[in-house]
Amino acid sequence: MLRIRNLQTYYGRIRVLDNVSLSVKPGEVVTLIGANGAGKSTILNCISRLIPCREGEIFFQGQKINGQPPEAVVRLGICQVPEGRQIFQPLTVLENLELGAYLRYGKRNRGSIQQDMDMVFSLFPVLAERLQQISGTLSGGEQQMLAIGRALMSRPKLLLLDEPSMGLAPRVVADIFHTVVKLRQEGLTILIVEQNARAVLRIADRGYVMETGKIILQGTASELLEDHDVKRAYLGRDYREFTEGRA
Repeated sequence: MLRIRNLQTYYGRIRVLDNVSLSVKPGEVVTLIGANGAGKSTILNCISRLIPCREGEIFFQGQKINGQPPEAVVRLGICQVPEGRQIFQPLTVLENLELGAYLRYGKRNRGSIQQDMDMVFSLFPVLAERLQQISGTLSGGEQQMLAIGRALMSRPKLLLLDEPSMGLAPRVVADIFHTVVKLRQEGLTILIVEQNARAVLRIADRGYVMETGKIILQGTASELLEDHDVKRAYLGRDYREFTEGRA
């Protein structure tokens, strides 16, 4: 579905992505893990066309999307949930969700938009209870749910999630990742950037490990969980407790 080949991106004269290549197959959950500043979020922003690529190619469903404007990428079926959620805080929950379906609005689509909103409420029942609440007054976890729900309103074929667990309590993180699993079960393809390597490798099919703008390791989630360097660098000393909890 998604193929990136030899991607290079610069911030000024600083190269932040160095010949990055990766792929995501239909129906997969693929994760990018690595330290702060490794270039993970930059990859998502390049896919969404928020950041230009100096060199390399990005293909989505066989179509090269280099040079496409961001709104065209959304029309193709790619939607990003940005780091820090970035909901429209002065607007209500309902208005945020409606904006997620902006490209689909029209008389002929009203029924399908309502169906999608009902689907979002089935995933996040709390949003149905907060419809008229100003979104900036929601808790951090509720805002993250709203950001994901807003993205789903565009009916994406590929969902990009950027640090969905950032700043959230462990119980809320578990709920968010449970939702990711449900979306994968329903056939949605997901590329997720995440620093919580332990949590994301539990739900992903495959993963890429990044360091200073390069992909240094790739494999199935189970392979990365067993890799010594990944354990040491990203899973931490609680790794034993984590793996025992999976059994």
